[in-house]
Amino acid sequence: MTVRVRFAPSPTGYLHIGSARTALFNYLYARHVGGKFLLRVEDTDLARSTEESIRSILDGLAWLELGHDEEIVFQSDNADKHRATAKKLLAEGKAYRDFTPKAAQSDANVKDAIKDRARANQGEKNMRDNPYRSLSAEEGDARAAAGEPFAIRLKVAETGKSSFEDGVYGLQERDYAETEDLVLLRSDGHPLYNLAVVCDDIEMQISHVIRGQDHLTNTHKQVLIYEALGIIPPTFAHLPLIMAPNKGKLSKRKHGEVVSMTTYRDAGFLAAAFRNFLALLGWSAGEEKEIYTLAELVEKFSLDGIHRSNAIFNFTENDPRRWTDDKAQWMNAEYIRTMPLDELLPFVRPELKAAKLYRDEYEDDDKAWFENTINLIRQRFFTLKDFSNQGRAYFSEDYDFDPAAIEKNLAKFPDLRSWLPELAERFEVMDSFTEPEIEEVVKAFTEEKGTKLGIIMNGARTLLTGVAVGPSMLSVFETLGKDRSILRLRSQIAWNV
Repeated sequence: MTVRVRFAPSPTGYLHIGSARTALFNYLYARHVGGKFLLRVEDTDLARSTEESIRSILDGLAWLELGHDEEIVFQSDNADKHRATAKKLLAEGKAYRDFTPKAAQSDANVKDAIKDRARANQGEKNMRDNPYRSLSAEEGDARAAAGEPFAIRLKVAETGKSSFEDGVYGLQERDYAETEDLVLLRSDGHPLYNLAVVCDDIEMQISHVIRGQDHLTNTHKQVLIYEALGIIPPTFAHLPLIMAPNKGKLSKRKHGEVVSMTTYRDAGFLAAAFRNFLALLGWSAGEEKEIYTLAELVEKFSLDGIHRSNAIFNFTENDPRRWTDDKAQWMNAEYIRTMPLDELLPFVRPELKAAKLYRDEYEDDDKAWFENTINLIRQRFFTLKDFSNQGRAYFSEDYDFDPAAIEKNLAKFPDLRSWLPELAERFEVMDSFTEPEIEEVVKAFTEEKGTKLGIIMNGARTLLTGVAVGPSMLSVFETLGKDRSILRLRSQIAWNV
């Protein structure tokens, strides 16, 4: 049998980091076993579902390169089929009409009956205390024909257990006594979640349902519906949750854009790096390795590697400057630093173009310079945004100076205000401006001034690039070239900031 899995988001907001990881695990499992990865949009909450949310979810999946194998299914399109299933169960005596008024069981007789049953059970709630559960088919038909509104409930057995073998958490059991008679269809004809999910999974021939651990209770309810329909349930595997640093719920309401996939895309993260990071939130291949290509993740992924304990997303709460996980930033930096240059450049070019730092010459006359420059400066960058921010000085004369860099490398050494323009004069008479020649001139100048090489180099770095750290200054000098290096060493702008 072909394995068929599905990712089924509700379009009531952007693609949450937990949902994105669920999609990734489904995708990896399907690819690992040669199965199909399907997408179903569960848009039955008409009041909260929006086209904007659907676009955001699809954009997030596209960014992560998690392509689905068949046409997208929209759950709202199947509402008639859901209703037909509920009515089928009703006709078979496996469900019943509940004529309880909407106003919280306002019928005094109903309330009295519930109280009597509660007393008889010594205060314990009786899940089978609905007085309409035993209503005859004839009376039910008559009341329905008279136009009296009703919901349809599944008739859950009095005794026994629902059970399933979970692919992560093992055997799961729950007494029927702990589950109410499930509402399948509201009195307005609206199908409820558990019925809709079961119907759609059956129609889509889903073989494995891989989703968050918070669905465990729903799974017991859905197993009951499968049993009532006489259909063998799919294999279930529930994933550990992703928690906030305080081990509380990672929520859209509290943590905002921290949990949105588009946040990381727009902040300059590489999809490959973030996908790698997501894969390791609650899963491991059982080896001392952290950087994986997509092909390697597909090869090594298995349900056995999923952890039972919750994962922690370690961003710094209440600090907008530290909105993401250190591990995510480190991994993104590793990708930027080590990926083949020809794979990185297609991501860097749009970033520079958006910042108006890209020139047509980088495609021909200055192509070699451009590629060498990107290769040089990427070593200390964390995101693609760093190329247009920290790297701006390599592509424009209009760049900012980091106040901390000025304080550290210039303000503490006032002699540099005259020394650095003097170094520019030494550069001006040089015939060749390559690293070996530059090093010779700078060392001689440093000895002449009786200072440390680091003081000269760090001061020059701040004037030439606006920041405190970066590649070797010899490489910076050569990359910027003789004329730009001289111009910036003579500039007084940083001294007056």
